[in-house]
Amino acid sequence: MNADFVIIGAGSAGCAMAYRLSEDGKHSVLVIEYGGTDMGPFIQMPAALSYPMNMKTYDWGFQSEPEPHLNGRKLATPRGKVIGGSSSINGMVYVRGHAKDYDHWDESGAKGWAYADVLPYFKRMENWHSGGHGGDKSWRGRNGPLHVSRGPRKNPLFKAFVDAGRQAGYRTTDDYNGEQQEGFGPMEQTVHRGRRWSAANAYLHPALKRDNCNVIRALARKVVIESGRAVGVEIERNGKVEIISANREVIVAASSINSPKILMLSGIGPKDHLHEHGIQLVADRAGVGQNLQDHLEIYLQIASLKPITLYRYWNLFSKARIGAQWLFTKTGLGTSNQFESAAFIRSKSGVPYPDIQYHFLPMAVRYDGQAAAEGHGFQAHVGPMRSNSRGSVTLNSADPKQAPKIQFNYMSTPEDWEDFRTCIRLTREIFEQTAFGKYAGKEIQPGKSLQSDQELDDFLRDEVESAYHPCGTCKMGAATDPMAVVDPECRVIGVDSLRVADSSIFPRITNGNLNAPSIMTGEKAADHILGKQPLARSNEKPWVHPSWKTHQR
Repeated sequence: MNADFVIIGAGSAGCAMAYRLSEDGKHSVLVIEYGGTDMGPFIQMPAALSYPMNMKTYDWGFQSEPEPHLNGRKLATPRGKVIGGSSSINGMVYVRGHAKDYDHWDESGAKGWAYADVLPYFKRMENWHSGGHGGDKSWRGRNGPLHVSRGPRKNPLFKAFVDAGRQAGYRTTDDYNGEQQEGFGPMEQTVHRGRRWSAANAYLHPALKRDNCNVIRALARKVVIESGRAVGVEIERNGKVEIISANREVIVAASSINSPKILMLSGIGPKDHLHEHGIQLVADRAGVGQNLQDHLEIYLQIASLKPITLYRYWNLFSKARIGAQWLFTKTGLGTSNQFESAAFIRSKSGVPYPDIQYHFLPMAVRYDGQAAAEGHGFQAHVGPMRSNSRGSVTLNSADPKQAPKIQFNYMSTPEDWEDFRTCIRLTREIFEQTAFGKYAGKEIQPGKSLQSDQELDDFLRDEVESAYHPCGTCKMGAATDPMAVVDPECRVIGVDSLRVADSSIFPRITNGNLNAPSIMTGEKAADHILGKQPLARSNEKPWVHPSWKTHQR
């Protein structure tokens, strides 16, 4: 029960590290994962994405504490409890983030994580297929393990959304993961040959074919630390507590919810908080569990005047037929997450790069799979990208089996409310363009009658939902930063042979969905762990709107 590298968590970053650390055959790698197999059709079929997220088998089932600014609502916080982690239950949307996100990381103390540093890792991990839909080859990777593709975009509503954006005065972009993120265009997904291309399919399953990489199903209770050095992991399986020894390093990659929890249970965290739970202090790091961030969104739903939406398949017979077609041929509607058009825009002049994201869906439906009662409709998921609200993950008890206490503190600043009202008004304007003239009926949600700031705020308080992008709880920064948990090589400050590498180390949330940045983090961390020279910096210059100081579009 020992390995050179012991990784806690077979999620997006953990799978990437298992693959890279075992690649040259010189080191043994053991991955600890509490969840089970990812082989079920609900996971592998892209269109079935609303199922695994709501299944206890695959999800940790976390919930936030009552959110004080949202009428005390408890918001669902799904995290993957399965091989592949959240990449096995997510919406499969692939967004690198904006170049300026990473430049901000670098400037805030995560030296060596500027866009020029991370772009080569995005290229290394990608196997990009444009499917003849344009895009920018020179900015993309073609030989990596992670297949990235585009949906067929056959539904006319996907084109209408992009055309409406253009008519409203926005740019279009051929590839938001290339030189220009800003604008309306095709959305990308981690789907390959009709299957969800999770981090497990891309990285872990190939790595497990090697003799030097294994997975063990167990609950990681804590990191074992002796004389200031991580020497192993205490696990529980089949009711027995055992220890797995790490010859070289322990790497925590258990998510932005479970990674800080494991550190605190191991004695690394805010001194007083650990003392309160009777945990012996190993390293007093005030930032463990702090700096929690997420994206919130609403669905702006419009009734469709034409019966061309996915609602026509929203019956048992059609679902069975689509499922069977997917099962036997890996073709048809089952092969896409149905998010096939997207946009990134700026909320106002003076904002240098996009701070609003759109996912467009040719159906009016919720994440939990509940369709709008109105029948045919379509929707834009919209929300601000860079809220200043910060929350925390803390311990409920010293029992490793207890879920931690999650408080996002959503919508805690006046800017949050202003940004969301802007999102609603800009989206309404897009749906009023002539491109939607023959499709757009009445506004289902929020409903045209809600116009004033107060009315929109009341709606938001009841209806905003998490986009399920929690991050930031083990912040990466300079070793001198009292709130930093890991240094720019992902080493836990104050403990030897221990690293954290997953979305919890993000200093600030990136634009868009977090799966791609999480996998990139695993890729780059693996080079730091192996002591390799980082990949050569990129000289590519990303596009920024020339008139951003004076124009919103």
